[in-house]
Order: sequence, then C-alpha cells, then structure tokens
Amino acid sequence: MRTLLAFILLLPLLSCGQNRRGGEPDFVKQHFDKVEAMIPMRDGIKLYTAIYIPKDQGHSWPFLMERTPYSAGPYGDTLYRGSLGPNRTLMHEMAIFVYQDVRGRYMSEGQFQEMTPARKDAHNALAAKKRKGGARVAGAAGSSGAANQATDESSDTWDTVDWLLKNIKNNSGRVGIWGISYPGFYASASLPDAHPAIKAVSPQAPVTDEFIGDDANHNGAFFLLDNFDFDNFFDVKRPFPVKNYGGNIFHAEYSDAYRFFLDLGPLKNSNKPEYFNNQGKIWNEYLAGSTYGDYWQARNIRPHLTNIRPAVLVVGGWFDAEDMFGSLRTYEAIEQQSPNNDNHIIMGPWTHGGWAGGSWTKFGALDFGGNVNDYYHVVETNFFNHYLKDSATPALPEATVFETGTNQWKEYATWPPAEAKAVKFFLQEKGGLATGSPAAVGGAASGSAGASAGEKAGFDEYVSDPAHPVPYIDGIHASRDNQYIVTDQRFAAERPDVLSYETDPLTDSVIVTGRLKADIFLSSTGTDADLIVKLIDVLPGTEVGITATSPAGYQRLVRAEVFRCKFRNSYERPEPLVPGQPAEVAFKMNEIAHTFKKGHRIMVQIQSSWFPLVDINPQTFVNIPTAGEGDFQKATIRIWHDPAHPSGITLPVLQ
Repeated sequence: MRTLLAFILLLPLLSCGQNRRGGEPDFVKQHFDKVEAMIPMRDGIKLYTAIYIPKDQGHSWPFLMERTPYSAGPYGDTLYRGSLGPNRTLMHEMAIFVYQDVRGRYMSEGQFQEMTPARKDAHNALAAKKRKGGARVAGAAGSSGAANQATDESSDTWDTVDWLLKNIKNNSGRVGIWGISYPGFYASASLPDAHPAIKAVSPQAPVTDEFIGDDANHNGAFFLLDNFDFDNFFDVKRPFPVKNYGGNIFHAEYSDAYRFFLDLGPLKNSNKPEYFNNQGKIWNEYLAGSTYGDYWQARNIRPHLTNIRPAVLVVGGWFDAEDMFGSLRTYEAIEQQSPNNDNHIIMGPWTHGGWAGGSWTKFGALDFGGNVNDYYHVVETNFFNHYLKDSATPALPEATVFETGTNQWKEYATWPPAEAKAVKFFLQEKGGLATGSPAAVGGAASGSAGASAGEKAGFDEYVSDPAHPVPYIDGIHASRDNQYIVTDQRFAAERPDVLSYETDPLTDSVIVTGRLKADIFLSSTGTDADLIVKLIDVLPGTEVGITATSPAGYQRLVRAEVFRCKFRNSYERPEPLVPGQPAEVAFKMNEIAHTFKKGHRIMVQIQSSWFPLVDINPQTFVNIPTAGEGDFQKATIRIWHDPAHPSGITLPVLQ
C-alpha cells in the first residue's frame, strides 16, 4: 500500500486516538459502557453514533464529540476503540465520548456531499423555536415547514446534540467538539448557528476552502498527486450503509510517481478505463470546477463563521502539506467576522495531524529538542476543561506559536503579532536579494538561460518545458513525501528552469513572524503559467537542529506556494497572459514563525512547475481538465526586477 494512501486510511484512527503510542483498550472497556444509536435528524435521516459513557455514574459528564466521514467504528456494542478523545489525559479525566458517521458515510443514512454547503439562514434557531412547547425533530416526532426541514452539517450537529442531551443520562449539559482534517471541517461547520450546549470547539487542520488553499487546489492549481490517491479510496460508491467500503475504484501500482504521472499525460486521461473511468463523483466534480465558481464557493465555510458563540481553539502545523491554509484562515475568519468570540490558535512544528500522536520530536532533518506534543496536550486539555468542567486553569493565550529556527514556543496577544513590520526583499541582478529597490539594469541570476555575459536587462529567464517539469522533491518516490516541505532545495537550484536569489550572510538574526506576500512581475511566450515561490533558509554549515550529515549550504525550505497566473486578477474569471508583456502576480502565502540566524542567508527560488505535487500547466490559456496533448507547449518565462517591475517578497519582521 502506498504511503500516502496508508496515511489517509489511518486518519480516522489518528483523530480518535487508536493509532497513538500506548493505546489502552483495556482502560476503555473497564471504565466505559458503549451504546450505539441511530440518531434521527429533522428530515428523518438517521445517523450512526457510538457513545462511550463512563461507568462512574456518580458525576455528571460533558460530551466530547467527533463527527467523521472516515468511520465511527468499530461497529458492534461489544467492540471498543483502543483510545478515546483527542488525547489520553482527557480520556483519563473522563467524559462522554461520542463518534458519529456523517450523513451518507459508512453506517449513517442519507446522501454524502463533499464538504456539505452551509445554509445561510438561521435554520437551527428556527427549528428550535418550532419545537419549543413539546414538538421534536422529524424522525423523533416530525416538525413542519420546509425551512424547519433544511439540513447542513450545522443542523445535523444541532440535532445530534439535542438528542444526546435528552437521551443520555448523567450529562452536564455541555458539549465539546473536535476533529482533524475532514473531521476538522465538521468541527468548523458546527459553529454557525450552534446549539447553546456547545461550549468549546477545536477545528484542527480543518478543510476550509479547496480552491484557494486546501487539499484540492492552491490558488487554482490542482494538487494532482494527493487527490489522485485520495479520491481513489474515498470516492468509492456506497449504495447503502456499510461497515467497510471494500477497496478502491481502481488499482494502480507505481514506484516512481514522477514518471507515472508524466506518462499519464493530460489530466483528462485520469478518466481512462484503467483509472477513474468516470466512476469518481468527487473527482469529476473537481475536474469540472476549474474556476472558483458556485461549486467551490458553496463549500467555503469561512463566510459562515459569523456571530460564533462557542469558544474556539484552532490547531495547525507549520509542516502540514494538506490544510495549513485551513487552520490559519479559519482562525482569521472568526477574528474578522466574530470579533467578540473567545478564539485561540496554536501552530506547532507538525505535519498533518502530527499533534495527535504521543510523541513528536523530529521531522525530516529537523530536531525540536524534545517532545512538543507533551506541551500541546496540556494546552488542548486545559482548553476543554476550562469550558466544559469549570476548571481552574487560566484562559489560553490568543496565539501559541512554535518558532522554527530557534525551537521555542511563543505567545502573542494577536495573530499575526501586531508589532511585526512589513519588509520587502527585492529580487536583484546577479541573483541578489536585498531590501533596497532593484537597480535600473542588471545581469542574469543563477539559472538564467537568456542573458549573455554583460548583457543589460531587467529580467532573468528560463525555459519551462511541460515534458520536463521541476520535481517537488529530490529522488524517486512512490507517493507524496510530506518531508518535501522542509527539504534541501539544492537539487532544484541546480536546474536551468529554477531561479535563485539570496541575501548576503545576515549580520544579525531576522525573526519573521506572520503572513508572507509574494509580488512577482512575470512574462511568458505562452498565455498561461504557474508561478512557484519558495522562501529558503540557507545554512552556512551544520548546527543544532539540523542533522549532522547536512553539508554546508543546506537550503532548507521554509515556505512555498504555487499560483496559477490566469487567476492573477480573479479566481472566478481567468485571463490569459499577453505573450511578452510583464504581468504582476501578487498573492499572499501562508504564515511562518521562523528565525533566520546570524550568518545564514535568506533565499527566494522561483520556478514554473512543481510536479507531480501540482498538475502540469499547459502554458496555453485552455481549460486544463479537458486539455489535449497539443495544448502543452514550452514557454520562455521572464522574471522582471527593475524599478518599473520591483519583484520581491514581503516578510513580517519582528526586529
């Protein structure tokens, strides 16, 4: 089984604790009774729910709930999970733990929708008002009116909570909700028009906006490698409730993903008989949504995060290759749209869901000097205890952030910190990077193929060839290696289709904390292009925190992002590039909290492919999911850096 697919299949286990170090099935069986229920929703659909109730009935307990599309099993009231809740401490402190299959998945009734669109009306409050006086939800005893029957994930959460409060004894009347990744989306979706009993919600790496920055696309560029594998497993048809989906849509074995997807050719070939064969409903929805139209906009939960009442703890990882955007932008949306909400964020040095494990001390070449998960689990436990149990623990800081480069936790009163100063580092001639504006004329940066020695030009250029795209990581890999997000970038710097710009050695450390902004002037001989911008920490030699085998000059990737240039002015209405005419491509990248140490260099790399992480741009203005072989063309890309075209990257500097 390929690594990525194996990880995806473990997601439900990660989020519920079964895959953690030292699972405790005996503890669960000895201290909890398991009850299974089919809980009715207001439209009559029933959702499978597993409820673990403490045997100690001398106390009233809060609920801690996860709603998931990845299985709430094991199924059967004699089969128990190996562990309960988001961490072991909370399990030992006891609560009523609830796991639910969302609508249309596994053992729940109904039809599944990819990231169920949220309704805009206050349908939960309306339903509660209509039920007041004795009426109950449909299925329990129906309620009338089309609006009262309207459902989304917020209403399904409301109806579930309402049922639990009325039917499970010895509950305290308080509910906490958490979830990682897709379950993180369901945690976010519980927030709009939330049930009054929901007091604390923790969306963790929540899928949030799949066109702009989460799993499916980044800035309109399709994440091919991840979605090809994921949808093959997740998109299997379910004609009726099942305990096990029984396999994938197709079988494809390969040891070299770069070669496999290069041989696959245009994206439309994914629907050949040996692959999806038009059997992937979500896959086809993705391919049909090649612009930011109604499909994607309806599935963006952010506009609905208004007037949020429950306390919120958003959790994310600096090395999360799937949903770092979702964590950061969920917190941001609540701050902007629910300014009075008790909203908090913690960002650590984790990959996707890495905080759920028992131990997290290293990643790739990085050593964090201790188990950062011990620190996090205290934060998470204090959050839920504070709101669900009236714990004496103090309220959380607004933002708790792990600073990479120095390996230390920091707390901020606002996120990003208000004291950070925006400093633009401009691309310069001869591969330079500096805070001073670029000179009027210049030469060629490393990797430039178009400027001869002594030639005066305000740009550097390279040839981007769809037949030879830049790999996202060095070496041969069967599936996505999530270490690409921190690996040495010298393999890319050596290519003629990658440009590198770097500062002189830093005379003092530079602390960068907050959101990055790329602002690049690009022209092409084609009518579309991808722009990949990478921020890199160049080490002078080996040091603490980097593996001893890393040679001098290690180019550690700190942050990278792709932007599909036809969306430079609008995600809804793409525009072709005018061949030969510079176009400004300005976009925000995800935040960092990183110290570039004294003696290091800050580097920016620019390229136009990142394969097969991202699908190949044909470099012609076409609908890429339906493009044919003839639409893919070489293009000469120029990156401009002169007073009229001041390309660079803006960093939020704390000193």
